[in-house]
Amino acid sequence: MTVSIEVLMLLADQEGGWSYRRTAAAPLPGEAPDETARRISGVRADDPARVVHSTSWRHVRELDQIVLTYAVCPDPEPERPRTRLDDLVIARGSAPAAPSPERIEEANVAAHAVQHLAFLRTTDPVVARSLERWPSIALALAVPALA
Repeated sequence: MTVSIEVLMLLADQEGGWSYRRTAAAPLPGEAPDETARRISGVRADDPARVVHSTSWRHVRELDQIVLTYAVCPDPEPERPRTRLDDLVIARGSAPAAPSPERIEEANVAAHAVQHLAFLRTTDPVVARSLERWPSIALALAVPALA
């Protein structure tokens, strides 16, 4: 089984809409997943204005691969092409003891990352301070459906 680190770089606009861009890579030998996420997103470990946080994992059966997903917010390169996240729909399992959804789309993973950041904004003071630097992001995360 292999491991892949997926990074979703998130950005909120003035109207509260979300967009993202995705990148992924395997960890280098001896590299921790957090380090891989920072390397491929271009965020330094001491950057106080960016949040880098693991948000989920999934098994891709066809590749026999574990994918660890990280959210980076805000995107350090907002001018780069991105995908609009029209609906924040999270994929869910079919039963309490079967948590893995039958099908997961990239947009579902991005929606989960946004919801995870909203949770962290209310429970993690370090993350909250960083996200509050960005008014459009703080406003988009304050939507009651996310909290």
